[in-house]
Amino acid sequence: MPSYLLGRLGQALAVLALTFTAAFLLLQVLPGDAIMIKFMAPEMGLTPDQIADIRAAYGADLPLWERYLSTVGQFITGNFGYSIQAGVPVSQLLATNLPSTLLLASLGFVAALILTIILAAASNMTGMGWLRAGLQSLPSLFISVPVFWLGIMLIQLFSFQLGLVSVISPGPVEKLVLPVMTLAIPISAPLAQILMRNIDQVLAQPFVAVARAKGASRNWVLWRHVARNAILPTLTIAGVLFGELLTGAVVTEAVFGLSGLGGLTYQAVGNHDTAVLQAIVVISALAFVVINLIVDLLFPILDPRLGIKVGATT
Repeated sequence: MPSYLLGRLGQALAVLALTFTAAFLLLQVLPGDAIMIKFMAPEMGLTPDQIADIRAAYGADLPLWERYLSTVGQFITGNFGYSIQAGVPVSQLLATNLPSTLLLASLGFVAALILTIILAAASNMTGMGWLRAGLQSLPSLFISVPVFWLGIMLIQLFSFQLGLVSVISPGPVEKLVLPVMTLAIPISAPLAQILMRNIDQVLAQPFVAVARAKGASRNWVLWRHVARNAILPTLTIAGVLFGELLTGAVVTEAVFGLSGLGGLTYQAVGNHDTAVLQAIVVISALAFVVINLIVDLLFPILDPRLGIKVGATT
């Protein structure tokens, strides 16, 4: 087990390193210059020599490899650099905007899991074929809906048509209802598809027929034996999709006008604020890696057979 854990940690660090390097190189080749965007404006009244001093202070004229090593060293020590546009440390901007995005993504993830379980359970517990077919077709509909369009439609339906949720000066809880729904519906689609398919495959196994022959009801077998075996492959996809939640949260925040990484990313892209964008990419990758690492470590606990295999490789 220790060697398995060390191996997974090594893979996680390798993913972070590759993500950091790719993001750094891509951001460096983007057209535009954040320093020029901010300080070349006529109202600033700066001379070329003063602008050159500013560029030197930010290390903008250093060779690419020096900037890379300097940025790596800063990130290792927890220093994400300075935002050229805001004039404050990037860590300060993240501390202000990251908590709201994490809250939105976490609530969206929980809501997606709940919706997934409801769809899978309802489609397998109903005795009506047409209803089962309709429930199983919902994930395909959910996954095909763009996040921004879904958010707009939810606003139109629940706010303007039904008047159930206010989008004008909403309360702290009310303002999260529609954004959480916007995130949860598309994410629940692939989870529900996989869980439904896995349930059908497990129901076809011989042990289910044996349990039914002993007098167990279908619903009892479903919850007692089938669910645990069917949910394991779904966990892997859930870990992958959590990384997508952060991306979806950025779009959702823009649609609903919420503060968070969405607005921060939009401003950073417009101003070519590479330090902010670099930090956002790395944090998103870190969340993705951590969630998947947790899922991998949970597998041997949920399935003792995997625990035996892991122990055999150590």
